[in-house]
Amino acid sequence: MKKVKIFLSALVVIASLQSCKDKNELEEVVEVPAPEKEEGKTDAPAGNPDEVKAEEGPFQVAKLGYAYDALAPNIDAKTMEVHYSKHYKKYTDELNKAIKGTDLEKKTIEEILTTLAPDNKAVRNNGGGYYNHTLFWEIMAPKAGGEPKGALAEAITKDFGSFDAFKTQFTEAATKQFGSGWAWLVVTKDGKLAVTSTPNQDNPMMPGAAVAGKPVLGLDVWEHAYYLEYQNKRPDYINAFYNVINWDAVAKKYDAAVKK
Repeated sequence: MKKVKIFLSALVVIASLQSCKDKNELEEVVEVPAPEKEEGKTDAPAGNPDEVKAEEGPFQVAKLGYAYDALAPNIDAKTMEVHYSKHYKKYTDELNKAIKGTDLEKKTIEEILTTLAPDNKAVRNNGGGYYNHTLFWEIMAPKAGGEPKGALAEAITKDFGSFDAFKTQFTEAATKQFGSGWAWLVVTKDGKLAVTSTPNQDNPMMPGAAVAGKPVLGLDVWEHAYYLEYQNKRPDYINAFYNVINWDAVAKKYDAAVKK
């Protein structure tokens, strides 16, 4: 009788273990469906770049020309939205405030920056921020990248040796710019192309620039331009930038610069 009880107990234990095993196997294969999106919800960034307006003054924000998410995945939508609607707008508004009531209100931004007094920090910082960003938006586009063509391509080959050699030099300038600043491709006074970098919101048109020239391509390496997506990986951001360069726009700026 005792042997029968032991045998029955063993059967109960085996059955329990098998039940647990079956339960575990069931839990492993069950897939929980993802929650459905609420009707009307979208992953698109909030806001419309066309609705961004500067406050009163002679300078207005330039139209972005594409949606905030148009440059993704190279530049994410949230970064573009904050960069354009917050930082760029702020520079524009502060520039208008800095020149209000002065003779600078009647000048172009190029005239302001090329004749800038060294101690006029408000105009230097905000005027540079306005000009630099306006150019930045213009020389990027969706479905862009690749290599330049025509006269610009010939000039790059002539002055740098090859397009790849230019990329190496430009990447180095952007990577080694300590802290906030910009990397530039400029047309110098003698009509040649050169790569340089500037700190903060300075640019090569300002008096005292290490390499003076007319910018035709610029890359913003301030952290606000890339940190949400790339964090501390500035080189990854720089490499992604080549995928969104609008070389047709850069070529037009080059043509205009060499004709002056």
